Amino acid sequence: MIIVTLIEVRDGAAKKSSLEALSEARRQADKRGSTVTAVVIGSPSAEAITRTSTFRPDRILVADDAVFANYSAQAYAKALDQAVKQENAEAVFVSASAMGKEVVARTAAKSQTSVLADVVSIDWQTSFKAQRPVYSGKAYAQVEAKPGTPAFVSLRPNVFPLGEAAPDHKPDVQKLAVSIGADDLKGKVTETHKTVTETVELAEAEIIVSGGRGLKGPEHFHLVKELAQVLGAAMGASRAVVDAGWIDHQFQVGQTGKVVSPTLYIACGISGAIQHLAGMSSSKYIVAINKDPDAPIFKIANYGIVGDVFQILPALTEEIRKLKSE
Repeated sequence: MIIVTLIEVRDGAAKKSSLEALSEARRQADKRGSTVTAVVIGSPSAEAITRTSTFRPDRILVADDAVFANYSAQAYAKALDQAVKQENAEAVFVSASAMGKEVVARTAAKSQTSVLADVVSIDWQTSFKAQRPVYSGKAYAQVEAKPGTPAFVSLRPNVFPLGEAAPDHKPDVQKLAVSIGADDLKGKVTETHKTVTETVELAEAEIIVSGGRGLKGPEHFHLVKELAQVLGAAMGASRAVVDAGWIDHQFQVGQTGKVVSPTLYIACGISGAIQHLAGMSSSKYIVAINKDPDAPIFKIANYGIVGDVFQILPALTEEIRKLKSE
């Protein structure tokens, strides 16, 4: 049997969260004596194929025609569905990114089944079972795939570790023949506006430094940015500061923003509203900096600093610079 994994291509490169899904597919396949097929959708794809190969798929199917150069949910779902049927897949793994969740939902619907969404652990023995967070991360639900259909699964980024790269691995690479007609596309991308950021992308970051209302104004957000830069981290924000217009929505962490699971999450001047905790409580280590000792964020933090962010952040940034220069 075969596990199919969707590989997202962004600016010609395979996204890290997709490679995490591929790594988990490889681990599960090795346990079951199955094989793994990676489906690379997007253009250009040469660099993505090379990178994907190192995570040991048995086969790579490539959909890189011009129609896939810009993201289209309908086109990508049709390509993935073609691969699932062609490979007679028993499971389909994707990253629980915005693109992955949309494409896998459409693809699962074509097989008249649903998706095990945003899973954080997998128990695949006689049947496919997984765990996913519910109630804003306060509990975990066990979910099970519908028998007789492929198990469509989206895996939360930064939860499943990357496998050990094998640069000499040479999978079978084939073209995925997909016929996309005008009737398949309900809309098309005519122009893309990209926001240039100076820090790492939130969803794939190992370290995130987030700021909240405790910074008192957008003019102080440079303190968060500077700490993020010296750590090689992504920058995040609470909903309150995004709603106030201090920073763009792409940086929002929380129930209505991005759900993240970094190794280290540093919350600066964030009180810890339940909506924010829902987006970052699965972080491996949480450091909270807040002048209010009763702030809810301290209840889930591994380390807490009660103090003024305007004093602590510059001092912390400077100390890290010194350590890196030694």
